[in-house]
Amino acid sequence: MSLIKSISGIRGTIGGKTGDSLTPVDIVKFAAAFGTWVMHKTGNNKLIIGRDARPSGQMVSNLVVGTLQGLGIDIVDLGLSTTPTVEVAVPEEGAGGGIILTASHNPVQWNALKLLNHKGEFISAADGAEVLQIAEEESFEFASVKKLGSYTKDNSYIQKHIEMILALPLVDVEAIRQRNFSVILDCVNSTGGISLPPLLEALGIHQVKELYCDPNGEFPHNPEPLPENLTHICAEMEKGNYDLGIVVDPDVDRLALICEDGTPFGEEYTLVAVSDYILSQNKGNTVSNLSSTRALRDITEKHQGDYQASAVGEVNVVNKMKEIGAVIGGEGNGGIIYPELHYGRDALVGIALFLTHLAKFGKSASMLRATYPNYQISKNKIELTPEIDVDLVLEEVKNKYAKQPINTIDGVKIEFEREWVHLRKSNTEPIIRIYAESEFLATADNLANKIIDDIKEIISAKA
Repeated sequence: MSLIKSISGIRGTIGGKTGDSLTPVDIVKFAAAFGTWVMHKTGNNKLIIGRDARPSGQMVSNLVVGTLQGLGIDIVDLGLSTTPTVEVAVPEEGAGGGIILTASHNPVQWNALKLLNHKGEFISAADGAEVLQIAEEESFEFASVKKLGSYTKDNSYIQKHIEMILALPLVDVEAIRQRNFSVILDCVNSTGGISLPPLLEALGIHQVKELYCDPNGEFPHNPEPLPENLTHICAEMEKGNYDLGIVVDPDVDRLALICEDGTPFGEEYTLVAVSDYILSQNKGNTVSNLSSTRALRDITEKHQGDYQASAVGEVNVVNKMKEIGAVIGGEGNGGIIYPELHYGRDALVGIALFLTHLAKFGKSASMLRATYPNYQISKNKIELTPEIDVDLVLEEVKNKYAKQPINTIDGVKIEFEREWVHLRKSNTEPIIRIYAESEFLATADNLANKIIDDIKEIISAKA
């Protein structure tokens, strides 16, 4: 299975047969469905698009643009851009929605259409279901020759995005400049390479070593910013005299940091550190998803705020943030959502806020990391085959651990005395994710492996 249609968009591998992978026919069909939905929903025939640097991006963009123009939609194309940049551009341009052409952290053979509403936020489950229905029924009608949509290219939005970040009251450019930081970047040869260097320059950081900052789409390693994929930058940090390593994924909505000694700051702790800074300046509430570290709850309560967890998925985090008026939130995969700027994961604003925090802290990144509760999360996954009934598997696991506190708002989360494990099927890949957290990684690994063995036993029994 390499074509995944979901409420958040369509994602798949390039090539193959229609309906089985992300072919031109599937791209056109889904773009037509979304364009039709936007016009019916908003009466607005203007859309923003942008893409990451993967090699299929230009081909996918050409298909999407032509399809939308054929519906009579006017296109503003940001070209090579970032997901958060497209998100801020949608309301700035008064558009009815946006499409980001990126498969995020997926390998190079993947691409996707990620869909935004008129606020520049990911569309809701209900809206996504409407788009899927339009695509399934092919209920779209194209415009006559005199009513075709227009096309405009706009390469200015990364700079506009940076200027919005610099204008935020809690971004202290002078404090960052005075620290004279030395930084290494790993932008995985995608659009971080055209957005992070100008951001750092604007923040007063002039000592920057760039790794993989050529936006040619040739990912030098697995593009998901996990510790096992970041050995090169960690080795460079160990060899040099650097204050911080900064890593982003191909569409720049996830942020991972490396301490001055070459050790990962921890992707879970990107949000924890930024939230600590925000809450120290602006009391309030926080949100992360069920699979994120409990350290955010600890930090929030330290600052007399209220922490709440949402189902996994950016749209669910955003909805919960709005519900409780959270001042900061996000996901434990390095996704920072700062509503003062916009309701979307944004590595660029995360970098500016973290650097401000580190500058004001006055010591090293590793010393800052040491100030936070030290939980460890074991992140695992089981690949699925089409015949596996995932819902039945999760139900069997829930029954096996029925004596423990269990949360089922998103998969199955089982609470133990000082640990938890969360199982859920991915919305974007044919896998079950199994996350476990404890104060020690070995304990978390053992807990995760125990659940994995349970799942394999259940699958074997059902075979």
